[in-house]
Amino acid sequence: MSSKADTFIAPPCHAEIEILFQDEHLLLINKPSGLLSLSGKNPLNKDSVHFRLVQDFPTATLLHRLDFGTSGIMIVALNKAVNAEIGKQFQLGLVNKAYTAVLHGHLTEDRGLIEYPIAKDPENFPLQKICHETGKKAVTQYQVIERLDNPARTRVLFVPITGRTHQLRIHSRELGHPILGCDLYNNEESFAMAERLLLHAASIEFSHPTTHEKVQGVCPCPF
Repeated sequence: MSSKADTFIAPPCHAEIEILFQDEHLLLINKPSGLLSLSGKNPLNKDSVHFRLVQDFPTATLLHRLDFGTSGIMIVALNKAVNAEIGKQFQLGLVNKAYTAVLHGHLTEDRGLIEYPIAKDPENFPLQKICHETGKKAVTQYQVIERLDNPARTRVLFVPITGRTHQLRIHSRELGHPILGCDLYNNEESFAMAERLLLHAASIEFSHPTTHEKVQGVCPCPF
């Protein structure tokens, strides 16, 4: 049986990748919503962040991914040594990321911690599921930026403490406030309230692989 991932064909993405920072070691880029991070197995899904970047930067490798619908900041290594060095920082939890999102409805609390373990859902690939028996620890901090009316929405800042697949999207749903425009973890109303997934990687912080100075990359939210 074909999986959802096999049959998904990404529509053409006409938005450009914006380079926010560049030196001889790495790039910080702004990924547009609607562009794959890596080219898929299906040849119709060749266009991706990596596919585009290697045209101008043949040695470029992605240190992490953003979901197809998510926009925002990404680190790109320009050689193997940089990839290994920043990769260690990711493994050790030394890379700090923050996201802006717009959620369905009004959150009651102004801030909080979401702790629901996440596991793969083999019967519903590519979905993840909350599972207290087999799931891996997943922790997200959130802070309300503003509450909006007509319709009721909440703009939030998310800081993922762990980096599980679809973590922010499934944690939002478990709060009862799915991210607007989410095609996987939603209710019909929240999905229809936005033309794209309203999730944006707004900032990233790490140590430069050669100078070891703190790098604070910021990418303004487009929504």
